[in-house]
Amino acid sequence: MNALAAKPEAPSSTDPRPTPDVRYVTIDEAHAGQRLDNFLLGQLKGVPKSHVYRIVRSGEVRIDKGRVSPEHRLAIGQVVRIPPVRTAAPEDPRPVPGQEFPILFEDDALMAIDKPSGVAVHGGSGVSFGVIEQLRAARPDARLLELVHRIDRETSGVLLVAKKRAALTAMHDAMRRGHIRKRYLAFALGDWSGPQRALRYPLHKYVTAEGEKRVVVRDGGQESGTKVKARARLMHPRYGPVSLLECDLETGRTHQIRVHLAHVGHPILGDDKYGDFDLNKSLEKEGHKRMFLHAFQMVFRHPADQKREVRLEAPIPKAFAAFQRACDAAV
Repeated sequence: MNALAAKPEAPSSTDPRPTPDVRYVTIDEAHAGQRLDNFLLGQLKGVPKSHVYRIVRSGEVRIDKGRVSPEHRLAIGQVVRIPPVRTAAPEDPRPVPGQEFPILFEDDALMAIDKPSGVAVHGGSGVSFGVIEQLRAARPDARLLELVHRIDRETSGVLLVAKKRAALTAMHDAMRRGHIRKRYLAFALGDWSGPQRALRYPLHKYVTAEGEKRVVVRDGGQESGTKVKARARLMHPRYGPVSLLECDLETGRTHQIRVHLAHVGHPILGDDKYGDFDLNKSLEKEGHKRMFLHAFQMVFRHPADQKREVRLEAPIPKAFAAFQRACDAAV
């Protein structure tokens, strides 16, 4: 990116921090295809999203001297005018600790990691930082690192990260078209017998009085589909019948597998939002302090070579194997 011009604006003598200059940024390959609002949020760290939208709609942000909407997709060579924006000095800033995660696949376009349970994929909602911020800190020379998709903090397994804007755009398009196959493994309460079943229930998102996001099956919600079959039917000495399930996503809604399974009476073990809370307490006392949901497999065509199929698998977590051994010992 090139700073093509800069004209200083005199700051107020009462400002705690000086006002930065107007910036003109030329869009390169790393940011081509990105929405303007998301680009600005990356450029104006700490500026509220509402303020970013206001300066775009007021015309203070311009592209090639013209006004555009926040949803505008950037193109290589376009010049973005970014106005001076005052930001409050951060309170006690804490640097993000760089960290690498187990790599399942990597080339110059994509990276796939095996995300541990209990680690958020990104900062927000009371979490200072997540996987993507730690990866960026660990790889300061990377031109681009962006999440292709998200999985719940409590879920482990395959997580895709784009290293090029073109790869990110292509993978998002493949997701919208349903061209990416995702399979999860889950330990659920009860005996799941019979052939594969398709759970198709509409899901509605809402916020609790405490400000937490939740999802419920409700008419008029988003169309959602999960194909479920038993991989193993087991007996636990304390909890009775449990099932190791394979869950294939037809859609990718928030908390989809968790809500669908709970709705049909087979909650995921360790699920603190939709599960059996008394059972979860017993699991914790026995040392099982995670939700038993694992993003096991992902299959897709490589964004740079559609003839090339990429098949990713995250190893079965040790906690899954230990729980299954406890069940097997009871048979």
